[in-house]
Amino acid sequence: MKVVIADDESLARERLRALLAEHPGIDVVAEAENGLDALQACSQHRPDMVLLDIAMPGVDGLEAARHLAAFDPRPAVVFCTAYDEHALSAFEAAAIDYLMKPIRPERLAAALERARTFIAGRENHPPAASSSQPRTHLCARLRGSLRLIPVDEVHYLQAEEKYVVVHHARGEDLIEESLKSLEEEFGGRFVRIHRNCLVARHELVEIKRVGDGHVQAILRHGKVPLEVSRRCVAGLRETVKAL
Repeated sequence: MKVVIADDESLARERLRALLAEHPGIDVVAEAENGLDALQACSQHRPDMVLLDIAMPGVDGLEAARHLAAFDPRPAVVFCTAYDEHALSAFEAAAIDYLMKPIRPERLAAALERARTFIAGRENHPPAASSSQPRTHLCARLRGSLRLIPVDEVHYLQAEEKYVVVHHARGEDLIEESLKSLEEEFGGRFVRIHRNCLVARHELVEIKRVGDGHVQAILRHGKVPLEVSRRCVAGLRETVKAL
């Protein structure tokens, strides 16, 4: 079983590695100090299991787990933390176990068995739907590496064949998610202006009718106006009035 260890404390990583060494067939393929490095390691090594701390700098363990739940193949996520108040959020993020530090050998052994069971039936565990807690970042894959895009930097999302183009403060990236699932997860932040486009509410400046009878949305940071479909016009006008 391939394992990634993610913890910002080197001593915690060393202890986990030592405990795992007692179990034959376990291969620690990478270690990470934060959630972003953990996601990069998982994208590169495609582990079967991730031992994930929660309180890490930058992207924390819960945020990383929400992204890992959408990986294919999806790794078994086990949280290793000194805090018990995150248990509910951990299982909402599709973790299979929750270990309290200091990690006891018998609890780690039980988590490994859970992971083996999960892996054996992984074809019956498709990538998970988003948890009730929206992510703070979107995840774009770039030739084997990952880029995390802060959701609050996104200007608009536009469907293009089987991808969605994320137009954001630093440029454009492709993500392999559906516009419908993004609307369901971030409905309070984005508004639909077309069957293929969601716009960040804070980016809307104006909607105007052009000479050919079409309606366009003007964005604060948009390079060009965006087309508004007829069925979205009325709702969009109400949204703009409320801004």
